[in-house]
Amino acid sequence: MNLNLRRKTAAAAAGVLAAPFAFAMLPAGTAYAHGYVSSPESRQAQCAAGTVDCGEIQWEPQSVEGPKGLTSCSGGNTRFADLDDDGKGWEVTPVGTTVDFTWTLTAQHRTSTWEYFIGGERVAVVDDGGAQPPASVTHTVDLSGYSGPQKLLAVWNIADTPNAFYACVDLDVGAAAANEEAPAAEAPAADEQAPPVEEAAAGHEHHAAPAPAEPAGPPKRLCRSS
Repeated sequence: MNLNLRRKTAAAAAGVLAAPFAFAMLPAGTAYAHGYVSSPESRQAQCAAGTVDCGEIQWEPQSVEGPKGLTSCSGGNTRFADLDDDGKGWEVTPVGTTVDFTWTLTAQHRTSTWEYFIGGERVAVVDDGGAQPPASVTHTVDLSGYSGPQKLLAVWNIADTPNAFYACVDLDVGAAAANEEAPAAEAPAADEQAPPVEEAAAGHEHHAAPAPAEPAGPPKRLCRSS
């Protein structure tokens, strides 16, 4: 009995000693923080909403995590390869030349920078200096140097891990501004309006003839003539 007790005690002690080493050997890739661009709807947001038929990403749009410095929509995750398919029928959001991008963070992690790219060129960067963000973060990005359909890559760089989170957003830059500036339909000019009803000779007025009186009886429904 004492021998079994000693064995159990020794096993428990070994487990306690091994725990820090096991934790240290966990993959450096896990940031324990998650987030994605929710507005305008990123590709993973469209998957989660059922707008586009996707695989596993539809259940976890916040999990597109990979090493820093990537340029793919999937963050190098083969499970989320749907996000890299440009021909999948993603909805394109019409925007102006200044766009507000909102991140939804299901877990807030200390942040180094937020970056935005179009065609491999960085169009904006926001330096958080290691600060912990709130659950919702919005950045205003100037896209005046672009027009028409564009695929924008948004990147959330975590401060204390080698990883980042990735989200691609399909935009039609300038389309919203063009819609706002389109002139409203003008009323027809006076000379294009329907001609007035021909009037009778001067000095005479036209009056609608009174309707003939109906014989007494039960009330009737009034109907418009066809």
